Amino acid sequence: MILHLALILGFQLLGEVIARSLGLLIPGPVIGMVLLLGLFILRPAIATLIRPTAQGLLGHLSLLFVPAGVGVVGHAGALGSDGLAILLALIGSTIAAIAV
Repeated sequence: MILHLALILGFQLLGEVIARSLGLLIPGPVIGMVLLLGLFILRPAIATLIRPTAQGLLGHLSLLFVPAGVGVVGHAGALGSDGLAILLALIGSTIAAIAV
């Protein structure tokens, strides 16, 4: 499992290095995922080996949202004073992302 996590994180690191060294607008983790997909297409056996680790990560994905929730609660005062502006920014950025 550690080797599988290291492989996943290694591809993320490789994507970051490529994105930053070439000054690309595509995020490094996206480049890393595309490269990892390429590896899986070339070597399907590797995808089969990594599947349990990836499913384990996906099964606990909700834990990654805990820090964001704590941050929202920690800045409840800002939500009270700037809540309308934040809400409008969220709605506007969501509409813009969907449109793009």
